[in-house]
Amino acid sequence: MPDARIRDSFARQSLMATFGAEITDIGPGRVEISAPILPLAHQQHGVGHAGLTFALADSAAGYAALTLMPEGREVMTAEAKINLLAPARGERLIARGEVAKAGRRLTVTRAEVFALDQGRETCIALLQATMIPVDPV
Repeated sequence: MPDARIRDSFARQSLMATFGAEITDIGPGRVEISAPILPLAHQQHGVGHAGLTFALADSAAGYAALTLMPEGREVMTAEAKINLLAPARGERLIARGEVAKAGRRLTVTRAEVFALDQGRETCIALLQATMIPVDPV
């Protein structure tokens, strides 16, 4: 599983670039994505918006699935559910995605999102998603 394939796909995501997100770890069946909580992604209470949390979790879970898919395939989310556990308070979010079960047609994934605040990580969200393989567009 070459990291370059995952990083090249990630680099084409303009939303992730807008959020300043970067892949910070890749392994078979797992990917970690980190992003600062920028003012452009705050909600009305001054903490990170749930849309930022979901986007990072969804991408981490999706790329975790892609690490186990054959070369020449891409991945799309077919279904996702997120539990928001705490406000996204701090300077950075870290999403850790992993494959729960890889199949031929469906891959079930999960992700945990942590807010980093003054060096302390707090789990703020849990996501479970189903990914499907697709041909590149």
